[in-house]
This record gives sequence, structure tokens and C-alpha cells, in this order.
Amino acid sequence: MKVKIAALAAALLISTAASAEPIRHPLPNNSTFPIARAVEVPAGTTLIYHSGQVPGAANEEATRGSREYYGDTYTQAMSVFAKYESSLKEMGLGFGDAVKLTVFLVGDPAMDGKMDFAGFMKAYTQYFGTEAQPNLPARSAIQIAGLAGGPGMLIEIEMVLAKPQ
Repeated sequence: MKVKIAALAAALLISTAASAEPIRHPLPNNSTFPIARAVEVPAGTTLIYHSGQVPGAANEEATRGSREYYGDTYTQAMSVFAKYESSLKEMGLGFGDAVKLTVFLVGDPAMDGKMDFAGFMKAYTQYFGTEAQPNLPARSAIQIAGLAGGPGMLIEIEMVLAKPQ
């Protein structure tokens, strides 16, 4: 009898752990900045490493590689998030499953070569930390010299997602 109870308790613990949601640790000092300090992913959770997404054309009639073709950082970030939305939906996932984002921002020539972090954040906050989708990922944002997609591209985002089994 004791062996059956112990086996049942172990099975219950495994079942509970496998369905547990990631634990999102907030930034300290009651910060309202919309990222997590860390995200703890429990055992039994499937991790999905999604390849980086780059923007599509904002204006296909403009010269490829021009600012008019891709748009500014905000426009490009919205394009990237729209591509992710479609891809995640096909995979049975959503932005709430994101646990880590790495954001690569190219210096914007219109801003003297500085990255447009505010333009990125304007798009980001439409997908993360909202009333409809409050889950915040851990996130890094890095300014880089350029992207493999060529001139005019100002952003690429990589995403790691966690899906409880």
C-alpha cells in the first residue's frame, strides 16, 4: 500500500511539474520597464528556439534597401512582430509563451547612426506587457553594424519560447 501511495504521489508531482508555467521574475525596485529580470522554465517544459525574423517590405514599389522600402525602426519592428504572430499561431503558440528575446538593432542613419530604441519599444509594448498579454520575457537589445539582409534593415529579433507539456 505504501509503495502505491508513493508511486501515486511521484506521478502527481511529475504531472504538476510538467504542466507548470514559467516563473517570470520582475525587475527590482518595482520597475515598470516591460521585461522580466529572469524567466525560470520548469522541468518538463518544451523549449522552442525560433529563428530570427527580419522585416518585410513596407513599400515594395520603393528601391530595395532604401528607408522607404523597409520603413523606420517602428515600422520594421511591427513587421517583425506580425511575422512572428503568424509563425507562432501556426505552431500553436503566442507571444505569452516567449521567455527570451534577443533584439538586434542597426544604427539608424536618420539618427546619426544611433539605434532607435524608442521606435522599437513603441512596437514591443503593443505585444508584451499589455492587459491582453501581460507575460514579459527576459530580453536583450544590442546595437550592431548591419544585418545579413542588406542595407535598410534596422532590426532582427530572435525568440525562445516555452510550452508546458
